[in-house]
Order: sequence, then structure tokens, then C-alpha cells
Amino acid sequence: MEGRLQVFTGNAHPALAEAICHQLETDLGRAIVSKFRNGETRVKLDENVRGADVFVIQPTSEPVNDYIMELLLMIDALRRASADRITAVIPYYGYAKQEKKTSGREPISAKLVANLLTTAGANRVLAIDLHSPAIEGFFDIPVDHMRATPLLARAFRARVQGDIVVVSPDAGGVGRAQDFRTRAQGSLAIISKQHPGADKTEMLDIVGDVDGKTAVIVDDMISTGGTLVEAAKLLKSRGAKNIYVCATHGIFAGNALEMIADSDIDEIIVTDTIPLPASAPGNVTVVSVAPLMAEAIMRTHKGMSISALFT
Repeated sequence: MEGRLQVFTGNAHPALAEAICHQLETDLGRAIVSKFRNGETRVKLDENVRGADVFVIQPTSEPVNDYIMELLLMIDALRRASADRITAVIPYYGYAKQEKKTSGREPISAKLVANLLTTAGANRVLAIDLHSPAIEGFFDIPVDHMRATPLLARAFRARVQGDIVVVSPDAGGVGRAQDFRTRAQGSLAIISKQHPGADKTEMLDIVGDVDGKTAVIVDDMISTGGTLVEAAKLLKSRGAKNIYVCATHGIFAGNALEMIADSDIDEIIVTDTIPLPASAPGNVTVVSVAPLMAEAIMRTHKGMSISALFT
């Protein structure tokens, strides 16, 4: 892109946006993102963006509806202010677990959010570890889908040596676990599970040997914590020596942190795609995605390959 690079953010994760701008050696764009007295979201850009290559950093975490609306209005404001290209940088993509119909008369919310972003005026999307790779296909604009696995595997191996087994908590996460296993050097195990209801998980069995080994459960997100607690219990009953968890998005909804603190899990490693709750215990370690995202933003701005970051 010939235009200048500019970065803006809403209220979802200003600390991450500041860290990314520090890596880019640029200032965060000035904007007012607040609420009117009637509760509606207010957005006002405080600098010229005409002809610029603009990146809006905004994870759509809790309160997800507020942060999605902030993102949509910022994109609309940038489009109407004649920005040359607008990239929605979404470290965590909300409504990603609603990417298919599990029964009749349900929405496909992840597709609706994709439509809203495109309609608002986004020209491309940059995201980290979408819950389902199929979400990329929901967009009619380019999507750069980045992986946090290299960061998590490196952080894990810096803490743990010896014989490890990488555990996928379900069949759908085998590809992610296999990538982690290749980078961290270990064996692979898979847990079979079923979902009897929304946010409910029932563990069935383990395929693979975990006896006497350090097990690391690899997942894309930690939401209610129920899956991890049950998985850790099953791994411990099969002889796992220590249990770690590596996940990209630390949502920690409801009493998830309390459940995990009382479980067999020794340590959790997550990234900062979502702000960590202040009540997080000491055994939760955060790895920053700021350097990765800054490099991806710069490569996008210069028209360079993003996939080269992961080979």
C-alpha cells in the first residue's frame, strides 16, 4: 500500500493495541469511543485518515455485543472518512462457537457477524485461531487466519522438559494438537467427548498413552472451564504425572477460574488476545501476541506473505 499506516482501537483491549503500536513504532490513532447517555455507542475519529491503510484492533470478547458495535461503527466512520483500506484486526472473534446449526430454528451467528463486518466497510480481516476454520469461508473479503501454536509451544517447552504427551480435548482439535506436538516434540493423545447440552461436556475415553507422562491439553479457547477440568480428571486417572493447558483465548466465563484452581491442572498458558481477569491465579501464564500481530500488520501493509510467519 502506498498510503500511510494508521492503527485505531476501541475499548475491548487498549493494552494490546498499545503493545502492537510499540512494536510497529507508531502512535495509536486518536478516537473517541464511548457511549451517549441513552446507551448508544459513540465513535468520533480525531485525525485525518483520507487515503490511509487503516487497521482497527478490537477483540470481540465480553461484553461481546458492545465491542462488536464499536468495531462496526469505527469501520463505518473510517469508510466515510475516505480511508483507502480498512483491516479489521480481531484477535478473538466472538460468536465463533455458533458457526453451524445444531438443531432447527437456530441462527448461524458467526456468519451474521461476518456479513456485518463486510457491510460496514471492512476490506479484509486478520484473526487469530478462529474456533472453526470454516468461518474463513463466511467472509467475501480476504481473511488472514493466524495461529498462536508456535508461541504457545515455545512458551511450554521453556517451562517443561522430558517426556510429554500432547492431548487434543476432542476430535476437532487434532490438527491443532498435531501442530503443537510437532513443535514441542512429544506423543499424541485424543479425548473422545460429547456435548449433551449447551456449555455441557461429557468425557468418554482417551486414545493414546499418558501413563507417567507430562500431559499438555491444547485448545483454542477456555470458556467455562468444564471441558478442561473433566479432561484433567480423566488424564489423572490414567496416570498422567503433571497436567498443563495451552490455549489461545482465555475467556474464563463465570466461575471458570475457581473450577480450574480446584482441579488437577498444574499450569495454564494463554495469550493476551483477551484481557486476563484481575482475579486470575498465579498458575495462569500469559504470552503476548503483540509481536506476531505487529509483524502480520506490517506484512499486510507492505503486501508480503503472512503464511511465511508459520512455516
